[in-house]
Amino acid sequence: MVLRTARSRIEPAEVGFAAGSRRQVPGLRREEIAQLAGLSVDYIVRLEQGRGSKPSDQVLGALARALRLSDSDRDLIFRLAGSEPPGVGRIPMLVRPSVMRLLDRLAGLPALVLSAKSDVLAWNPPAAALLGDWSALPPAQRNLIWQRFLGAGPDRVVETGEQSGADCVGCLRTAQARYPQDPSLAGLIDELRSGSPRFDELWRAGRSGRLRSRTASVVHPELGTLTLDCDVLSVPEADQTVIVYSAGTGTATASALELLRLPGRA
Repeated sequence: MVLRTARSRIEPAEVGFAAGSRRQVPGLRREEIAQLAGLSVDYIVRLEQGRGSKPSDQVLGALARALRLSDSDRDLIFRLAGSEPPGVGRIPMLVRPSVMRLLDRLAGLPALVLSAKSDVLAWNPPAAALLGDWSALPPAQRNLIWQRFLGAGPDRVVETGEQSGADCVGCLRTAQARYPQDPSLAGLIDELRSGSPRFDELWRAGRSGRLRSRTASVVHPELGTLTLDCDVLSVPEADQTVIVYSAGTGTATASALELLRLPGRA
């Protein structure tokens, strides 16, 4: 009942879905929540009906983000599922409603919200058109650093130079210093070290770091290589960052970004 009520409160346009004229009920369909959370529709049905096995904390977190739950509502679904809500010492994974509103207002520019360990927590439609649909990936793979060193998912960013890779690894070391007891961070670092010799080499260098504003090249399947300014905006209270991609007015890349706003681009 809690999940059904929560999805009924979200307008489809808020999360990049067309409102359409055939919607029988308010809010999002089960299929849309399943897509946003990286879960199957059948699993969403079983959760809403109180059937099936106990959901993991990762699944509950993905649902909380997909449903844009407040802290109190997130804690409620964790407790109803028999789990302790994320507490002190854990990386904040819930995006504030005010930050989601900011993301919605950036309708003309691709933008992402990242956690302290570079999980892609939220994105707007232009970001999906530029970088690919993050909802097509399992939640554990919606991470910029995982994609850089281990994956071939929606992240089409082609970094130039070694410094950006070192900065990525340094971000995780900085996060580890702040959240030494966070199990998901520890698991991510272990997976990266065992799966990527280059990551392990950079990790053993022992350097901390942070995300930096920079120029990034994105190879788009239809529009070719786009050179973009990539600015990093900090949300200190939530220890999250908003990444915004843009290009100078009148440039070819700016024109390409306009094309990405057309329906059907991805």
